[in-house]
Amino acid sequence: MAAPRKKSTKSTKPLTPDGIMQLGLGFWGSKTLLSAIELGVFTELAKGPVEAKALRQRLGLHERSARDFFDALVALGMLRRKGTTYSNTPETALFLDRGKPSYVGGMLEMAGTRLYGFWGSLTEGLRTGQPQNEAKHGDNFFATIYADPQKLRQFLSAMTGISMGSAIAIAKKFPWKQHKTFIDVGGAQGCVPVQVALAHPHLSGGEFDLPPVGPVFQDYVKSFGLERRLTFTAGDFFKDALPSADVLIMGHILHDWNIEEKLTLLKKAHDALPKGGALIVHEAIIDDDRSKNAFGLLMSLNMLIETPGGFDYSGADCTGWMKKAGFRKTFVEHLAGPDSMVVGIK
Repeated sequence: MAAPRKKSTKSTKPLTPDGIMQLGLGFWGSKTLLSAIELGVFTELAKGPVEAKALRQRLGLHERSARDFFDALVALGMLRRKGTTYSNTPETALFLDRGKPSYVGGMLEMAGTRLYGFWGSLTEGLRTGQPQNEAKHGDNFFATIYADPQKLRQFLSAMTGISMGSAIAIAKKFPWKQHKTFIDVGGAQGCVPVQVALAHPHLSGGEFDLPPVGPVFQDYVKSFGLERRLTFTAGDFFKDALPSADVLIMGHILHDWNIEEKLTLLKKAHDALPKGGALIVHEAIIDDDRSKNAFGLLMSLNMLIETPGGFDYSGADCTGWMKKAGFRKTFVEHLAGPDSMVVGIK
């Protein structure tokens, strides 16, 4: 007689489409946040808690959906509510108030006004391999941005937003005591130089970027009282030699370019550094297995949207390129969130 079969003690969790639906409709929550930033919700609430009707009137919203809008932000964890009075969360108070130097909404402002629409053409980009931004109408993305002072300030502020976490981590994690000078190549508004200078009073340096960036950089640096230690040098990193310093930094730069251009920039950095000098490359470095850092992989898709040949890459990719450019030692270190730095030592 056959032995009776043992009943399985394992509970089989039923399959549901919940995760699929949440991801597929994720743009609902994203656009709600982007609209709130565009409308200045968090900056208005930085003045103090506001009752629903008064908040709606201050923001100039129609009464039909204002309550749903505010309560959606509560449900998404972006606002708090007591009765019918709304206030910021600690995070939105710190990072989404335009009046604070900790404001990171610049990147999200650009996402709302530019990227949100362009990403609607991702499928076309995947089929053609072509950018889906202003380039579709014959315009050059960077030329368009740099020709308009308002768009340029928004773009540079966006770079501050996306770089702030990494900037603070770089200031803490890199061995700055061994060095005296540094230059951020293509450093935008100056987020990284400012954070490094604030943390290390013995350092002096600055930024190398295109001429229109100069006034924006100088205004930002002056707001921190660092204008004597951080200076701006105008130039084009493809046409001009890079300034010499103990440490060069490239943040959110390499992913804009194709492989040949990436190698050119790494070689120019190597040539500009003294023996023992270091190059810090930081951005959303993709994990070597290419399966965990979703943000880095999505950022690479964003490079498809925005550039003719740019793409993001893994730490192993970058260390290989650095060694090809002549760096004798390299290492990868996590910074914050999805970002890491790849360091090359000459």
